[in-house]
Amino acid sequence: MATSYCDFAPGHPLHGPYHDHEYGFPQRDENVLFERLLLEINQAGLSWETILRKRDGFRRAYDGFDVDKVADYGEPDRTRLLADAGIIRNRLKVDAAIHNAGVIRGLRDSHGGFAQWLDAHAVEGGRRRDKASWVKLFKRTFKFTGGEITGEFLMSLGYLPGAHRPDCPTLKRIAAARKSATA
Repeated sequence: MATSYCDFAPGHPLHGPYHDHEYGFPQRDENVLFERLLLEINQAGLSWETILRKRDGFRRAYDGFDVDKVADYGEPDRTRLLADAGIIRNRLKVDAAIHNAGVIRGLRDSHGGFAQWLDAHAVEGGRRRDKASWVKLFKRTFKFTGGEITGEFLMSLGYLPGAHRPDCPTLKRIAAARKSATA
């Protein structure tokens, strides 16, 4: 059996808090959703621990993940981000962050927001949308969102299963959070 995040994250100074309080939990706040997408994109080719270590740097560099501010970034901001050692300095990832912020801002007009867009697409043909279908949708909608990025992003929010082992105690807190989110 493959090693699960639940096997090594608990007790780890970075992975532990993320595993116990964020991974798989429902989220509605647009800036938090944008943060999660931006971090998953930047993780491509790197370890999740690297991203968690740089999380505060990303928060500072991207104006607290404020969708409107990032969507308005221009060339001076790109230059600033590509020179910022506190984040991942990759032009494709920086360009994707700015582009995707603009897309998310546009989802307000079409769906009421990013969370509502996700909810509107969660079911396809009367069944929960599968990963392959989500990946196609994300590739049509966002930049730099391949299968792993899209899958991890959606798993981290509970739109796809598999964030935790069935016997992980965090699942009970996730279930309670889902219940209170729908109440």
